[in-house]
Amino acid sequence: MSAVTAYTLDRAFLQRLADWLAVGVALALPWSTSAASIFIVAWLLAVLATLDPAAVWRELQMPAGGLPVALWCLGLLGMAWADVGWKERFGGLDSFHRLLVVPLLLAQFRRSANGRWVVAGFFVSELLVLLASYILVLTPGLSWRGHVDGVPVHDDVFQGTAFLVCAFGALGYVAYRGQQPWRALGLLASAALFIANFAFVTVSRSALLVAPVLAILLGWRLARWKGILTAIAAMIAIGTALWSLSPILQQRLRDSFQEIQAYRTRGEATSLGMHTAFLKESLAIIASAPVVGHGTGTISEQFRQVTAGRSGADAVAPDNPHNQTFAVAIQIGLIGAVVLWAMWIAHLALFRSAGAAAWAGTVLVVENIVSSLVHSHLFDFTNGWLYVFGVGVLGGMVLRDATARKDGASTLKTQDKPAA
Repeated sequence: MSAVTAYTLDRAFLQRLADWLAVGVALALPWSTSAASIFIVAWLLAVLATLDPAAVWRELQMPAGGLPVALWCLGLLGMAWADVGWKERFGGLDSFHRLLVVPLLLAQFRRSANGRWVVAGFFVSELLVLLASYILVLTPGLSWRGHVDGVPVHDDVFQGTAFLVCAFGALGYVAYRGQQPWRALGLLASAALFIANFAFVTVSRSALLVAPVLAILLGWRLARWKGILTAIAAMIAIGTALWSLSPILQQRLRDSFQEIQAYRTRGEATSLGMHTAFLKESLAIIASAPVVGHGTGTISEQFRQVTAGRSGADAVAPDNPHNQTFAVAIQIGLIGAVVLWAMWIAHLALFRSAGAAAWAGTVLVVENIVSSLVHSHLFDFTNGWLYVFGVGVLGGMVLRDATARKDGASTLKTQDKPAA
């Protein structure tokens, strides 16, 4: 066997390995940060050994692949003017690192046809989490209770994000792919169980904000204004039914109003009260260094300074402002915030075409944008990697389909030309 043949075989093996390691990430992420980290490192080593630099450069020239790297570069530069120790500066940059893999994933799954297995792996893994969630609630005698009742792993925020993405992804898959009746019925049942979990098991308040946006968007994508009206009617019917049947949902909303009232009248450190305080304090911090921010890794220190001497919710100094735009702007200013929003817009544009993969990518990006009004999801491990891998894999699938359509159209034009 020649050296060239051996290299080709090794490269082909590593390409397949990188694809299946990406599937491993998708399977592990819903369950374990440790296992997911191992798969991510192994995937990175495999994919770096197989990607053509020209292919990566092509993705970097696209806004969808280049803007995440530009945001990381601003985070790196932000270390220079941060008024904190180098440990804090490097710790702040850690939150930006995962953005660097977006162009790698785009290049990998533009080339590979195995992206669908990554998507399927995540969906199946979340179905198992869903099953465990219902088991915890329906069998209270179990000695193992998971993270909390109804949340077997991670936390209710990530569980809500993943369940919402899976539910609307399944709905869009049925709408776009026209599956056989039994498969469509199974996907619709899965979507219903994911959504019902919010009402009867654990209520994610951020999911309650995101779900109506996704429903209206799905209606628009499928049937424009008629679809929006249908989505609104469906939301009213489903919401009314869930409200009447779910004391958990009713209590959650009552608690929310009580938390807001307790903060307004007595300044109590309730969950929503602290979120409100964080947002107000973030605006003051950003106003003191609006253009380039205070530097990478300075969030905790800035909140310590602004909350000193206060009481109640206003005295809590968080390590993030629970808002993605503010988390970026505090560190690298409005310049960074503009790049962040440009990245989100570029990713929405990447998924503007019709199709199941494009719809799933849209769901992921819209969920991230809306939920990042009250969370810093890109800087969280599980939510951040879900976004990065989701956009990278689904984006690569969309680009691959677009390339195939373009090549097919070129072939037809060539065939239609009269012979010389």
